[in-house]
Amino acid sequence: MTDLYSFLEHTSNTSDFKADLSTRGGYITFSNSGRRGGVKYFQIGLDNILQTLKDIYENLSVFQSLTQYEETPWRTNGSSLFKDPVANANSTVQTKPLFSTLSKIIIWANQPEFDEINPDNHIVLTENSLKTTISRLEEVANSFKPQHSTIIKTQNKKHQIIYYGAPGTGKSYTINETTKDESVIRTTFHPDSDYSTFVGAYKPTTIQVTMRDVSGHKIIEGGKEVKEDRIVYEFVNQSFLQAYIQAWKYYAETAVDAEPQKQYLIIEEINRGNCAQIFGDLFQLLDRNSTGFSDYPIYTDNDMRKQLFKAFEGLSISQSENINNLYNGRNVTEQVLKGEILLLPNNLYIWATMNTSDQSLFPVDSAFKRRWEWQYMPIGKGYDDNGNELNWKICIGANEYDWWSFIEKINLQIGSTTNSEDKKLGFFFCKAENNCISAETFVGKVIFYLWNDVFKDYGFDGTIFKDTDGGTLSFDKFYRADRNGKAIVQNNKIDLFLNNLGVKMTNDSENLFLDENGNTENSPTKDFSRYSLNGNGNYSKGGIVYEAIKLYAENNPEITAQKIVDTWLSLSINISNLIETDDMWNKRKEQTKDAKFESKSKVLTLHNGEVIHISNQFNVNRIQDFINCVNAQDWNIRIEKL
Repeated sequence: MTDLYSFLEHTSNTSDFKADLSTRGGYITFSNSGRRGGVKYFQIGLDNILQTLKDIYENLSVFQSLTQYEETPWRTNGSSLFKDPVANANSTVQTKPLFSTLSKIIIWANQPEFDEINPDNHIVLTENSLKTTISRLEEVANSFKPQHSTIIKTQNKKHQIIYYGAPGTGKSYTINETTKDESVIRTTFHPDSDYSTFVGAYKPTTIQVTMRDVSGHKIIEGGKEVKEDRIVYEFVNQSFLQAYIQAWKYYAETAVDAEPQKQYLIIEEINRGNCAQIFGDLFQLLDRNSTGFSDYPIYTDNDMRKQLFKAFEGLSISQSENINNLYNGRNVTEQVLKGEILLLPNNLYIWATMNTSDQSLFPVDSAFKRRWEWQYMPIGKGYDDNGNELNWKICIGANEYDWWSFIEKINLQIGSTTNSEDKKLGFFFCKAENNCISAETFVGKVIFYLWNDVFKDYGFDGTIFKDTDGGTLSFDKFYRADRNGKAIVQNNKIDLFLNNLGVKMTNDSENLFLDENGNTENSPTKDFSRYSLNGNGNYSKGGIVYEAIKLYAENNPEITAQKIVDTWLSLSINISNLIETDDMWNKRKEQTKDAKFESKSKVLTLHNGEVIHISNQFNVNRIQDFINCVNAQDWNIRIEKL
């Protein structure tokens, strides 16, 4: 029987989805096909696969009919029935590569019976095939069990993890919460990061020295030595060496039978820097043995050796014998304390974040990838520190939209447009204040991101960026300039965008019904204010709005319905659906379940026979905003409260 390592190596040559068994740990690295723009690699442990096969076996009545690859049923059943979190996450984001990997393993375990099957399209799910696979994979997984060691293991947490996912999925937050009671040193990679800024280098520093005369005697004035600042070059430790030195100092403080304190080195945005350039020879240290120490120490140069020797001077490690035994009796602890070698201890954890939407900055090669555990951060609802669900809203004037509804709707659009998970938005992409994301924040952060980083490269053929005139709702249309040239957010354009997307509203504006005086049945105080138009008439709130727009239409008989609608909406009056063309109104009518929909607006027929619809849903605040906006225009229209 061909071993699993050789079998996967051979089958990957003819498969769109590569799968390789590691030789130094119990996991499989698999990839997508790369047909949608670049091959991406993922890792899953043999224990994770075993649990997944057991889940399929326990739910065989569900899976036995899914022998041909169909994305929807495999994604749906995987997300609901796979207990293992790694397999569960991959079933929703890399469904077919996971399917192909499982099929390859079943074919391997049952060879030569299924040798002619194409694992990319077919999987054999019978009671016997699954029992055989689980039994044989257990044998392979057991071969990777670590040997007994007298070293106290600190493997409750993985030593090197990259948390990856869409922006706003809580990668940094998860790390912060996990390490909040630990010793942490944090750094952020960027395009200019290099070895010296990560490890350490000589830098100019200022020290005070005593001034001396030409004879070498100290200069004394007023009974005190005269000092001067002098620039000298000193070796300065950066984040890696700071964490490394502290981790070994914790070991020096620890008794022979105790576990040392953990030290964390957190790297934010790891893929925004060139990892090969930044890590350099430290790359070799990332291979850890079964106890968490580096497999292969590396020798230091003279400058680093002096620095480490100075940092470790006077220290001794009580667990030296046990540590040295891991390296065949070589006295590595003495070499560490002398600064001769670099060797990662098992209490040093290196955790990082990767924003998948930035993967194009510096691609991470497969050799680097396999030295890390990969933790996918799915897009889901947000929760506060007490585990309560966050009900954030997008607050656009008087209208409030459900933030989670927006996240779901926009991610569907991003996924279908880009065929990728990389550009999607996480729940925490924006920060709310008092559960509210303001119009300014929404446009400046969300719309800007969508326009420039997502849809710009794919065109705007869809309906979500469709303007009322049938053109494109370009980014500049979300702003207008006031008289001082200051950019003012156009609330009506945001409303239009969110309505195009079909985002759920959270306030009562959809079901709220105001009478002609702007009151509801439950209004605590009734308001019966009346208004005049250019000194004439006695109108209610809804009536004065209708009459003002009617007068504007009469004064401009040549203007089309669309032009009138665009003009009035450009005022950004604080109410959605203030004025609509007949097409806009009918489109909303088809989508609404509001029984009072038709009574919430009035029809105005123009000189050319076109029809527009004018809202009559105005309370005290809305009518005042309307009056202020209209009176500020040079339209010879003046509204006053009687």
